[in-house]
Amino acid sequence: MKFNKYLLLLFCLILGTYYVGSQNIRNESSVVYKGESVSIENALSMYIKYNSISGNEKAAGLFLKEICTENGLFVQQMGDENGNYNFIASLYPLSSQKPNIIFLNHIDVVPVGDFADWTYAPFSGEIVNNEIWGRGAFDNKGNAIMQLFSVLQIKKKYNNIQLPYNISMLSVSSEETQTNGGIKYVIANYFNNLNAAVVIGEGPPGIVGLIDSSSKTPVFSVSVAHKRALWLELELITETSGHGSITPLQYANKEMNTALYKLLKKKQKAIYTDLNICVLKQLGELQGGFKGWILKHPKLFKFIVIPQLRKQPELFSLFSNTITLTSIDSHGEAINVIPNKVIAHLDCRLLPLESAEDFMADLIKKMDDTAVKIKILKAMPQVENSSTKNKYFKNIIKALELQYEVDDVITMFSPNFNDLGIFRSKGIPGYGFTPVFFNKSYLEFIHNTNERIPVSILEKGKDTYVYFIDEMLKE
Repeated sequence: MKFNKYLLLLFCLILGTYYVGSQNIRNESSVVYKGESVSIENALSMYIKYNSISGNEKAAGLFLKEICTENGLFVQQMGDENGNYNFIASLYPLSSQKPNIIFLNHIDVVPVGDFADWTYAPFSGEIVNNEIWGRGAFDNKGNAIMQLFSVLQIKKKYNNIQLPYNISMLSVSSEETQTNGGIKYVIANYFNNLNAAVVIGEGPPGIVGLIDSSSKTPVFSVSVAHKRALWLELELITETSGHGSITPLQYANKEMNTALYKLLKKKQKAIYTDLNICVLKQLGELQGGFKGWILKHPKLFKFIVIPQLRKQPELFSLFSNTITLTSIDSHGEAINVIPNKVIAHLDCRLLPLESAEDFMADLIKKMDDTAVKIKILKAMPQVENSSTKNKYFKNIIKALELQYEVDDVITMFSPNFNDLGIFRSKGIPGYGFTPVFFNKSYLEFIHNTNERIPVSILEKGKDTYVYFIDEMLKE
């Protein structure tokens, strides 16, 4: 039995593909920058022009902050150097201690690769054929501009009215590299000042036409949880003769490779959780028919569903703890010298609420080599899922329904970690979604050459954030 449609749907949910139909491009929003009126698409174009590869965020952050200040937001600096340039811009001073609805984005972008592979220069911000080109157009500068324009629209809309919430945009560094700057620094030094009630950050956008190719209605999903990283360093030292002309019975490279082979050759166990079962059941509702019925009964038909999931690593990552070997290094300086020490790195990602202790015990058992020493480089704590029963989640759904006339929004979790996870670990509800949709062909450009987005998504994304705030203020 083939599951091509649901596999493609899940794949797109995870990686954030989306669609924009033909529509008239609106230029409704503008801000003031250096005394001039700037449209939403031109603001993004200008922002992209700043090379803000991780560790070089300050100039881009200054640009964004200047717009906030010039348009009357209260700004507080929370780190003022490359690698740790962060600020929050709010309707009210943080000292007001109003419950704070925070829109979270990151200033840094990933490297661009070979400049020659780009049709337009990666930091050009070119607007061509109603598309905005450049590194960060989607991840994450486009979202930042939509958030900024939404906060400023709320400011104008409710001018001189004391709102029950503060509304803020928090822009941080180092999201792509997860160093000790950025959100980690902000949380360590300013967490109480933030007084966060809820945090809205990056996540999957909408998808259209994957269940029914004739449909023009997008399917949206909201991430309420994330897998957590467990990064391990494996070290093995074996004293042997040093000349490569004589092969010892045991030597470090051989023993490490043997242990890794034992570990990696075995398929990771498929694990059903309440959350990933919920994803399958929601997809079953959307799919309909016999295939949908199977998806709505994933335990009964596990023998059908799991083999199909295994064929797509992107999908299976939602149903398993993953182990990825990312490096092996024995610092060999000459081909005829046998190193006595080898180090390997494993990037492991654990399902929400999975026990790290149980995972480690199973990993050690599979390697079956007590000589390998294991050092934990990073271990993220277990974090409860953000609730789907509160007013924040309800109003996110309402805003998407109002903007896009959708009937179903899927609750899911992310196979990767982003800055929302730190707020969740502090007990603050965090929700990841991007309130836009466009063609799935744009998927290949994210973290790749020729990153770009349609101009037409910006107004709709901004308006959706505004709808969310409007709904919150009705509570």
